[in-house]
Amino acid sequence: MLVIGGVIGSGIFRKPGVMAAQLGAPELLLFVWLLGGLITLMGALTNAEIAAMIPETGGQYVFFHRIYGPFFAFIYGWAVLVVIQTGSIAAVAYVFAEYSGRFVALPPDPGFASISMHLPFIGEIAPFKDLWTKAVAAAAIIGLTALNYVGVRFGGLVQNVFTLGKLAAMALLVMAAFLLPSGGSVQNLTASSLSIQPHGWMLVASIAAALQGAFWAYDGWNKVPYVAGEMKDPQRILPRALLVGMLTVTGVYLLMNFTYAYVLPIDEMARSKLVAADVAERCIRGGGRWIAAAVMVSTFGAANAIILATARVFFAMARANALPPAFGAAHPRFHTPGASLILQGVWSVLLLFSGTFDTLTDMLIFVSWIFYAAAAAGVFILRRREPETPRPYRVPGYPWVPALFIAFSLAYLVLTVVNDVNGYLAAQRAGQPAVINSVFGVALVLAGVPLFFLFRRRS
Repeated sequence: MLVIGGVIGSGIFRKPGVMAAQLGAPELLLFVWLLGGLITLMGALTNAEIAAMIPETGGQYVFFHRIYGPFFAFIYGWAVLVVIQTGSIAAVAYVFAEYSGRFVALPPDPGFASISMHLPFIGEIAPFKDLWTKAVAAAAIIGLTALNYVGVRFGGLVQNVFTLGKLAAMALLVMAAFLLPSGGSVQNLTASSLSIQPHGWMLVASIAAALQGAFWAYDGWNKVPYVAGEMKDPQRILPRALLVGMLTVTGVYLLMNFTYAYVLPIDEMARSKLVAADVAERCIRGGGRWIAAAVMVSTFGAANAIILATARVFFAMARANALPPAFGAAHPRFHTPGASLILQGVWSVLLLFSGTFDTLTDMLIFVSWIFYAAAAAGVFILRRREPETPRPYRVPGYPWVPALFIAFSLAYLVLTVVNDVNGYLAAQRAGQPAVINSVFGVALVLAGVPLFFLFRRRS
């Protein structure tokens, strides 16, 4: 439930329209979703070997500390705090708040919402744009943080309920598309766009760009190792949870995109900002509001999964003297990392006001995949350095599976930087404000370097 609930959030409802506009063919769209799922599954299977070998609360922070030492582990933990997971919390809560506006009308932005500030090499930041949407998102973050503060059992219960709820909503949409007479057409599954037809290098670039959307939708698979120390049998549960969870997510995503392509022609899908709502409206009168409720259920559960899991990283960092000791103390009554949950909640709210949904997702995915590649490389390092250490689970297809995952990760990072720079230069030529999201994310991460030496001297 933690894998499925943490991965299935807003991406499957927001990204397919953008990806259809990049690819121009339903077959390519399904191929990219399958490719993204396979690459992510390779990363999950690779990560599971280390997770089963080191079943301690703190997840990848603990792994990196053992593989690369305290500096790299701190930089990862700092990245989780300032970009990766807090950015995920903010982005998912942002989508939840957006769709709450379908049911409760939010006031217009006040006059000061147009205030912005320029950051060199990054772009224009407008903290008060969409102020009331951000306020609703902040309220959701604070409420879920409080819920997890009083006990992991309550957070886990919410996770199970909302995960089942979002899967049920998607199942109803699929059944409506294929069983109701107002559904789609088989011809839509093979009809390519008349205007979007990338070839050669442009096709490669389009697939790479579409993979960015798929990777955001698949992101979140690495949350289970964060709570390994609180599991009864992590050596058995961890690999099974990652494998079954990611296979389920990939199957659900392929089925959802197959449904989208069956109901909407590819050109119509490319113009859609919310494909799922348009499909639901086509199949059922008033279906747009129903799918908006499903998105709210999905994003609420996803935000809870991130909040539940990620605070354990800061808890582990404080136990290793990489953060102030207060963040490594368990609550005397609730036995949860209370101070770490508060730290995470406060920064998530601040990050929420730093930019738009796309800014948040693009920068956090770029930074995340740097560490995904580093974690996969850690399997090779540990096998060479600690050959006698018990490994309850070994990645299948070693060394090819982790090697392929590393190669895909590096290619994705390079193409992301190229696309970011090209987009920034094009916007500059057009006289429009722009943000280099990858640079924004890396700058926040590098800001933690002096803090490492400060905490190291104190400890």
